Amino acid sequence: MQRRDWLKSAGMALAATGIDSRLSAEEAGKRRLFSAMGIAAPLAQAETLKGQGAEFLTLGTGDFLVPDQSDEVFAANLAKLKAAALPMLACNGFIRPANLRCVGPEANHEEILKWAETAFRRLHEAGGRFMVFGSAGARKIPDGWSREKADEQFVDFLKKLGPIAEKQQVIVTVEQLQASECNYINRLAEGAALIRKAGHPNVRLLADLFHMAVMGDTPQDLKAAMDVVVHMEIAEKVGRTYPGTQGDDFRPYFKVLRESGYQGAISIEGKGDPGNSAKAFETIAGQAADV
Repeated sequence: MQRRDWLKSAGMALAATGIDSRLSAEEAGKRRLFSAMGIAAPLAQAETLKGQGAEFLTLGTGDFLVPDQSDEVFAANLAKLKAAALPMLACNGFIRPANLRCVGPEANHEEILKWAETAFRRLHEAGGRFMVFGSAGARKIPDGWSREKADEQFVDFLKKLGPIAEKQQVIVTVEQLQASECNYINRLAEGAALIRKAGHPNVRLLADLFHMAVMGDTPQDLKAAMDVVVHMEIAEKVGRTYPGTQGDDFRPYFKVLRESGYQGAISIEGKGDPGNSAKAFETIAGQAADV
């Protein structure tokens, strides 16, 4: 099956704006909850992962898209992807260079935008849809810098980033991170508020159930953010283990997704053996079927 055909059959061919990921309650009850289930794992394991139940991969921006290297280097990576057993839907680790900053007195948006132009173009060429924007180092608020100033800078940055993403038909998904990893955008509500202020359809929210659990985000918090949520990541709370390892119950969150008409994908990003991930996919599918 061609990559374009797979994306269509998996329900990932979104509307022209790239953000229409909602169904009516009646329509939602007639389908499986997630359009596709994937995992953040090396490309070399694609064939094994497909046998485990994966339908797509999340790959690394620095390792796969290599925005700091030539088109020839990327072409070699792209050839490997085209020959792989699974497509790539998303890339994570968006802003890799240590000298790039979104907020603070050393913020250098123009340099990040140059990086983004290459990353988004290559993501599109690879058939990807989402650029996961965690990037703790790039968005950390430095000591002595106010959150109000950081918010202003970050919203301004997202407004500049949106048109670049739109040109390449990709969506930037801002990810909330637990406080031990970053001191900025730790809750779903924080990310949602900034995205709404930015007001660009190609800048949306990724809801990561692991970070949500650590920070105490509830199903109601997820419900309140569903107007901007377009992608999901998942792992268990303790140890960030694969679903099904310790028995975490994700059904209260899945119920919110079902009732909200979510029709996007979900990607495992956690600690475990990708080659032994069948139970994780079975757990996600089983709990999703219960709601």
